[in-house]
Amino acid sequence: MTPRRSLLFLPANNPRAIDKVKTLPVDACILDLEDAVAPEHKATARTAAVEAIRAGGFGDQQVAIRINGLQTAFAQADLEAILATPPHAIVIPKAEQPEDLKRLGEALDAAQTPSHVGLWIMAETPTGVLNARALCTAHWRIQALVMGTSDLGQALRLPRDPSRLGLQTALGLCILAAREAKIDVIDGVSLALDNDAEFEAVCQQGRQLGFDGKTLIHPNQIAITNRIFTPSDAETDAARRILVAWEEARAQGESLCVLDGRLIESLHIEEAERTVMLSEACAGRV
Repeated sequence: MTPRRSLLFLPANNPRAIDKVKTLPVDACILDLEDAVAPEHKATARTAAVEAIRAGGFGDQQVAIRINGLQTAFAQADLEAILATPPHAIVIPKAEQPEDLKRLGEALDAAQTPSHVGLWIMAETPTGVLNARALCTAHWRIQALVMGTSDLGQALRLPRDPSRLGLQTALGLCILAAREAKIDVIDGVSLALDNDAEFEAVCQQGRQLGFDGKTLIHPNQIAITNRIFTPSDAETDAARRILVAWEEARAQGESLCVLDGRLIESLHIEEAERTVMLSEACAGRV
């Protein structure tokens, strides 16, 4: 299992930020060639991203590059540059049409891009959300669906609201699509940089909705995110007890059992196994 609790965006043309991220307990960093980079700096950022991947030093972190939108004039140059030294994943902003993703995936296959290189697609527009089901299954390389809640909120004409009431339908549709496709689904960024209570509440909401993790825009958001999206000791212990009780019941020929007054069936076992696996994968990663 590869934890994707915390995914930190940083401009690809900021060498100080890239050096710093290597020391942070973030699960993945996303070197951004899109929104964080002005048009006149795109080429410089592209070169810097490739050099950063080539230099390495990111430890256990996954390293992704967010290219410019597939319909922009920058996308082809982005892809040609990074495929010589591919990252763990290519992040596709404002994904809308499954045919575009299918063609991109086939191009990666034809270029003999290593099979571990995945596509992380962003749902940032009404069309992207409504097409999420088809987007998630457009190609076998697609590993994660990432919410672009800032752009989506603007497109939906939503007022600022820490409860994110206006986003709930879109978030739910994307979670359903990702779960059907058996890929990760990542919550969008929070702009609450000076309000830990608000940020923690949004993280808690995201986990309760079913997200696997959250995209971040500041290192100060990492600790809270990792804590909330990591199973607690109590949750892990409970999951292990469920697995033990289940094995004992199965050894006696039973298809269900009762633990602490709660009925345990086969449907609970997969979640318990996942909880233990995630907890073990996150061990030692703050």
